Formats: sequence, C-alpha cells, structure tokens
Amino acid sequence: MIKLRFVLFGVVTGLLIGSPVRAVSPDEITFRSDVLRPGNPRQAGLLPGPIESLPVIAASYLTPTADHPGHPAYAGAAVLAARHGIVVSRFAVGDAVRYASPTEELPVERRVPARVDTLWDLASISKLFTTIVVLQQVEAGRVDLDAPVTRYLPGFAAAGVTARHLLTHTSGLPAFRPFYSTDSTPELRLAVAQATPADAGTTPGKQYTYSDIGLIALGVLAERVTGKPLADAVRAGITEPLRMRDTGYRPTIVDRTAATEFQPYAGRGLVRGEVHDENAWSLGGVAGHAGIFSTVDDLAILCQTLLNGGIYRGTRILSARTVRAALVNYNADLLPQYPDSSRGLGFELAKHSYMDGMTSPVTFGHTGFTGTSVVIDPLDQSFLVLLSNRVHPDRAWGTNTVARRALARAFAAARPIGAPPGGGEVWRTELRDGAVMTLTASASQGPFQLWYDTQPGLDTLTVESFAGSVSAGSAPAAEAAWKPVALTLRSGYERATSDGVVSGFGGRHWWTVTSAVPPGSALRFTYRTDAASQGRGVLVAGIGHVDAADGWTPQQL
Repeated sequence: MIKLRFVLFGVVTGLLIGSPVRAVSPDEITFRSDVLRPGNPRQAGLLPGPIESLPVIAASYLTPTADHPGHPAYAGAAVLAARHGIVVSRFAVGDAVRYASPTEELPVERRVPARVDTLWDLASISKLFTTIVVLQQVEAGRVDLDAPVTRYLPGFAAAGVTARHLLTHTSGLPAFRPFYSTDSTPELRLAVAQATPADAGTTPGKQYTYSDIGLIALGVLAERVTGKPLADAVRAGITEPLRMRDTGYRPTIVDRTAATEFQPYAGRGLVRGEVHDENAWSLGGVAGHAGIFSTVDDLAILCQTLLNGGIYRGTRILSARTVRAALVNYNADLLPQYPDSSRGLGFELAKHSYMDGMTSPVTFGHTGFTGTSVVIDPLDQSFLVLLSNRVHPDRAWGTNTVARRALARAFAAARPIGAPPGGGEVWRTELRDGAVMTLTASASQGPFQLWYDTQPGLDTLTVESFAGSVSAGSAPAAEAAWKPVALTLRSGYERATSDGVVSGFGGRHWWTVTSAVPPGSALRFTYRTDAASQGRGVLVAGIGHVDAADGWTPQQL
C-alpha cells in the first residue's frame, strides 16, 4: 500500500501580524499535458521585452558586475525558459572551458564555447533524480516514507530517522563529511556515510540541516530496494522512459562537457568530464547527492514532466498524487526557527533567493553547487533552467545566485498583469532592492485596488493615513501623525484583513480594498524591500489624486 502522507498546511504567505494571508496548497495545481515545442513569447501569452532581455542578462555575468564584483559569476551558461510547453528562450553564453587554472585564462583560440547541447555537471540537482527513484519505490510499495531507514539499511546509524526525514533534510545528520580524504575505498566511504550518526542533541523532524550525507544514504537505499546500481535505477525509471538521452552519470563524451574546478588539493587538476563534488568522485562518480550531467533540453523534459503531473508524451514516471505530495511543505512548523527550510519531498519550495518573481507557495526547484538551478512554477505552468560552471576555475570566486535571481526576475516580468477590475490609473513599485518607496495621494471616496507579490515578512507595503494636507503630513515634524490604516481586502469569495501592513503572496490577482479613512485625509503607501530578492512588487489603482511618488511609476497594463 502506498503511504504518501499528505499534510496540507495551507501555506502561510504573509508572516506579519495583521498581514493578509493567501494560502495555496498543491491541490490547487492544474496539471496539463503539454509537449515541449519552440515558439515565441506571444504564443505563450508573454510579453516579448523581458524574454528578449534574458540573453543580455545572462551575458552580463560573464564579466564582473556591481552585484558580483571581483570575478565573473560564471565562465559560461545555458538557459531555457518555457511556458505552457512553449520554449520561448533557449541559448548559451560564454565558455564551457575558459581557464587552465585560477591564475591562467586561456587564449581565445583555446577556449571551448558553451552551447545549448553542452553537458553540465548538475551537482545537487542530482538529488531530484534520487528523490524520484525513491518515490517510484514508494508507489510500488517497496518503501514506506515513515519507516526507519534501518529497515532498508541495517548499517544506518541515525536511529529513528525515516526516508521522509532524509528527503526534507530534517534527519539531524551533519551537512558534510570529507569522506574522499579520510577513507581509502568507495566501499568504505559508503559504509562510513551510513554509519555517520545524527548530530548530538538533534531529534528527527525537529531541526533543519541541508545534508549531503542524508542523500548519499538515500541513494544506497534506492539501490537496495530496486536491486540495481543507482545509475541503472535512474536510467530505468527516469531518463530512458523520458528519452533524456544526454542525462546520466559519468559522461562518455568529454568534449561536450563543461569544465569545473581546478582541484590540486584532491589530487586532481582541472576537472572536466568527471563529477566536481569530491565525495561523489571518490564514490566512483555515482552518488545520491551528486554526479549527474545533463543539458538544458533534457532538463526541460523533466521539468515539463513534473508540470504535467508526472507524465510526458504518454509516459508516466510518477502519479499526479505523488507529485502533489512532493510539493507539500513538510517543514512549515520549522519556518520560524529555520526560515530557509521550506521543503517538499526532495524539492525546495518558495525560495525567493533564486526564484525571485517566479516564487509562489508551490513553486519548486533546486540549485546545484556548480551553478545550476531549475525553477518550476506550477501556477503559471512555466519553468526556467540555468546551467553554468560558476566553480570554473575556483569556487572561491563566489556563488552565481545573483544571476539566477536576475534571470528569474526577468522571466517573471514577462507574465502580464491584467487591468484592475475597477479601472483607474495604475501605479507600480520599481523592483529596487534595499529601498524605501513612497506614494502619497489625496484619498478618493470608496475602495481602491491592490495587487501584491512580495517576499513574506521582508518586503512590506504599509498603508497609512494623515488627517490633514499632504504637504503638512510630509514634513518631518508631522511624521508621527501618519497612522496605519485598517484594511479589508476582497477578491471573489476571498476575504482578508490587515492592520495596514501587507506582505507575501497575493494570489496573482487584484484585491478590492476598503478602509475607514476620514474624508479629506491623505494616504501614503510605503514599500520597503530588503537587500536581495523580491516578488513582483506592488500595484495600486483608484487611490485618488497622486501628490508625490518616489520609486512608484504609472503603469500601462
């Protein structure tokens, strides 16, 4: 019997007291049967401008930038973006091989350009393949997610830990151990990984630590229950049925692979055609946490399969029920203590840090240490794949999260926002990080319209009123006279209230807002953003005569 315990928490998307909450569960996802095909933005219902900017943005990170100074964010990259199965952007920039070492840049004639069919080391995106294999075994009745791992791996040392704990990174196992440098053979390294105890003082399910060790163990579990080496289980369960011909461990066509790091400390030179991760390399190139190489085209097939609810071109690798179960945030209770812990079964959920404007409570994906990422937005039926070699030639050159975020922000901006139901002039916040943006208006009679999509608790809109003229209210001496306004928000059958602060996911639709603002008062809308990621910002309409705007601009929808 399949045991895929659903815990539909109703995802909290506004974390401030008094802020309206729009709960979204995987049950609200509509699965389609789209097949990937090339097309243009308008065919996908998207605005052309932001799509056309994607190659420009990606290429800008081939050299140092203001948000990534000192070094390029990566030597090369490939990108694919699609909506409703229509591939609207597919390109490569930079080089698959650019450096001989951290101190030696190759002459142009010796570099290897990146191409759309370049094979990239996926790093931790490999964990998603392990996840899918395990979920297939759950469906087959061979794995119980809530049974102790010791049922399948007698040598597993972390007592009380289940496969669910490993998939949600709540086992208490440490993040990493350098098995590659401390143990002599792949067999011994695997045995030591399984024998690694949970950290002292931890309780399964009660803390969050992103753990490679947990996924190494999960890969061994997959081998035990399938009776196959992990590479064969991935091939039989995922890549062969989906015809992902360029995806797998230990690539044989080295000339098509992107180079990664120069690793003399591990007895390696410039790594190319072998997995970058030292532990996975020391395990023969195949492990539950790392080792898979792929192309943007192949990963697009996997993304579309998941958007379709586990099926592509009539081939099903997971049931729709299992896909929904994988997108429940099982760590919701841990968020107050571990804000970065949003996890389904294997998948990261709602990570503004790299999903940015594509984020919703059920947006899912994963990143890889080598500079890879996938972002899948099931509410919009869209996805974005970025494969890069940001560790080439040296991981110390920094993460490429700024590039991930910039590309996701631009792709999200391509999705049109409809006109407000009540009409009127629309004002929109600029997408500025670390900013305070204000819009002051003479309050109109009746309700106004609000559209918001912000990073919960970190990017906030405050609505205040002042019982007097705007010019007097804007003077520093009168600042204390501005008071938050109690708001009531309605959209169809949905209703929410706020004490004047709005933050989080607004459902991607307009809300009609009423408040008890006295006649003759001024209204002030203040949008504050943190220093990094955002959602898509805030729009207001029907607010009356605008007297002053800083960081807000009129918007034609």
